[in-house]
Amino acid sequence: MFLPETYQAALFLMLLSMICWGSWANALKLCPGFRVQLFYWDYTLGLLLATLVWGVTAGSLGHAGPSFIDSLAHAQPRAILFALCGGVVFNVANLLLVAAIEVAGLAVAFPVGIGLALVIGAVSSYLIAPAANPLLLFTGVALVSVAIVLDAAAYRKREATAKATTTRAIVLSSVAGVLMGGWYPIATHALARDTGPGPYAIALFFALGVLLSTVPANLLLMAKPLDGKPPVDGSGYGRAPLGWHMAGILGGAIWCVGAVANFIASVAHLAKPIGPAVSYSIGQGATMISACWGVFVWREFAGAPRSAKLLLFFMFVFFALGLCAIALAPLY
Repeated sequence: MFLPETYQAALFLMLLSMICWGSWANALKLCPGFRVQLFYWDYTLGLLLATLVWGVTAGSLGHAGPSFIDSLAHAQPRAILFALCGGVVFNVANLLLVAAIEVAGLAVAFPVGIGLALVIGAVSSYLIAPAANPLLLFTGVALVSVAIVLDAAAYRKREATAKATTTRAIVLSSVAGVLMGGWYPIATHALARDTGPGPYAIALFFALGVLLSTVPANLLLMAKPLDGKPPVDGSGYGRAPLGWHMAGILGGAIWCVGAVANFIASVAHLAKPIGPAVSYSIGQGATMISACWGVFVWREFAGAPRSAKLLLFFMFVFFALGLCAIALAPLY
């Protein structure tokens, strides 16, 4: 299988992960009127298909370890179970976070959900596989957390009538954040061991966990949406244009590219290991990428007050400083 042999290559993969995780949701913009629950079926399919493509291409090339097929054949049940559970935890977290955004908007869901996820994911990943300079790593995590709060504050300033912060929204965001911070160290548990099945096989088992949990979880959310909207009619899936289905598959594939790139970077064969904490933390810079899409492409802040744009400026500054600190952590 292919694994990066230089820090520059591993850093490129981590930045690719950040870009993909911050960009996949643009696929929703291509499906106006498509309920999120219906979109999610195609998203899950795209995620699974992309892991297979990764496996039979990059996972079967190079000489850094066993091939994709060999990794699948010799994977230990414990490693498979952890990866499957990681997929289940991620999936529940993702669905809850989407519901929290629908209930109270980005201004509540992002600082609570993604902020918790970043801190919990970085700390737990570091405890499981300590690598890199902890001072630089956690200083960077703190700076990125501040940037997430500034991003949420900018969205609140933009809204003429902000959605009320309800107990339900706080609970949804908090649970989503805890789960979102927990899926990565669970899914990558086996990657910290030389006898593990490798990042490409782990990605496939993870995707299967997402798929298996999507069936009961998404059916439940279709019948009982957490955002207070009417139940979702399943027949709407069949009536949706082909382009909407393709957009959902594309969204899942883009997220998967980011996940596999992140897994690969975390186990790069380098003199100074990067570790999952650094890889995950840089990947969570996705919030900055999604903000860039909103500001520069979708023009979401075109009519926003000057105070909102000033908050965005400081958000980008804190993100840049935080990501630089995290990126330097493996080197010092």
